[in-house]
Amino acid sequence: MAHLTVAEVDHIALLARLSLSDEEKARYAQQLSAILDYAAELAAIDVADIPPTATVLDIHNVMRPSDETCCSMPREDALKNAPRTDGASFEVQATFKDE
Repeated sequence: MAHLTVAEVDHIALLARLSLSDEEKARYAQQLSAILDYAAELAAIDVADIPPTATVLDIHNVMRPSDETCCSMPREDALKNAPRTDGASFEVQATFKDE
């Protein structure tokens, strides 16, 4: 069981540039000690036979019928009402000016 002293919490606060009251230092000593105890419990668990994973949930892709690829609008029809084109694609006003 790790138990941080108020002096150690004071040092951590100094490193983090935190200004803590004496009451906060005592409370954080207790809370940080509990966190370190829990981390020690987790470190003691044997996970050698458990494969690494990003999630414990079964991952599958959800597709709707409308998500399937199909024919698209012909290029000429897409460009028909465009204010400016180069014949093959839309032309837009430059966002950034060259200096």
